[in-house]
Amino acid sequence: MKKNQKTAALLILERKGVPNRKQRMSVSGGCLCCVKYLMFIFNLIFWLGGCGLFGVGVWLAFTQSEFSSLPLSFPSLSAANLLLVAGGITMVTGFLGCLGALKEQKCLLMTFFVILLFLVLIEVALIVVLSVYHEELDKKAKDDLREGMKDYLKNKGLKTSWDNMQATFKCCGVSNYTDWHNKTSNGKLPESCCRDNTDHCHYWEEPCYDKAKNWLLDNMTSVLGFGVCIGIVQILALVFSLLMYCQILRAEKYMD
Repeated sequence: MKKNQKTAALLILERKGVPNRKQRMSVSGGCLCCVKYLMFIFNLIFWLGGCGLFGVGVWLAFTQSEFSSLPLSFPSLSAANLLLVAGGITMVTGFLGCLGALKEQKCLLMTFFVILLFLVLIEVALIVVLSVYHEELDKKAKDDLREGMKDYLKNKGLKTSWDNMQATFKCCGVSNYTDWHNKTSNGKLPESCCRDNTDHCHYWEEPCYDKAKNWLLDNMTSVLGFGVCIGIVQILALVFSLLMYCQILRAEKYMD
C-alpha cells in the first residue's frame, strides 16, 4: 500500500514537471563534470603562467649575475627574486588545483582555494604598497646601495659588481658621480665611471639606479601584461574551485 502511494506521488510530481531523484543526480553530475574540466583548464593555464614567471625570474637572475654582490634592493636583482618566488608558488598552487579537479576531493579543493585566496590578497597588498610607498622604497634602496659603496675597495665581489654595472649601463654612482666621494682612495672616481682611459676622467652623467630601473621597466612591460592575465585566471580559478566544492557537496547529498 505504501509503495503504491509513493509511486503515485512520484507520478504526480513528474506530471507537474518536478524532476525526480535520478534526474536531479544526472543534472548534478553533468554540472560537476563541466565545472571539473573548466577548473582543470584554468588551473593548467595558471600552472603554465607560473612556469613563465619562474622562467623570466631565472633569465633575469642570469642576466644580472654580474651584479650579484650588490644589495638585493637593486631593482633587477629584487625583481628576479620576486619572480622566482611568485613563479614557484604559482606552479605549486596550479598543480594542486589540477590535482584537486581531477581527484574531485573536497580537502584538496578547499586547500587550493585557501592558498590561492591568500596569494591573491598578498598580490593586492603588494601592488598597493608599491603604488603608495614607491618613493620611500626607492629612497631606501638608494640608501642601501650608497651604504654598500663604502666597501668598494674592501670587497672584491662588490667592486666587480659595481664596475660591471657602471660599464654595462654607462652610468656613475647611485644618483650621480658625487656618491663616490670619500669612497675610493684619493677621492678618485672608479675607472668604470670614465668614458675613456685619459688622465682626466670624463665620467658618465646618468645615474645607475634610474638607468637600471628604466631598463627593468622596459623589459617588464610584457611581463606586467602577462601578470594581469594571470590575475584574471586566478579569480576564475577561485570561482570554479568554490563551484566545484559546492557541486561535490550537492552530489554527495543526493547520493545519501
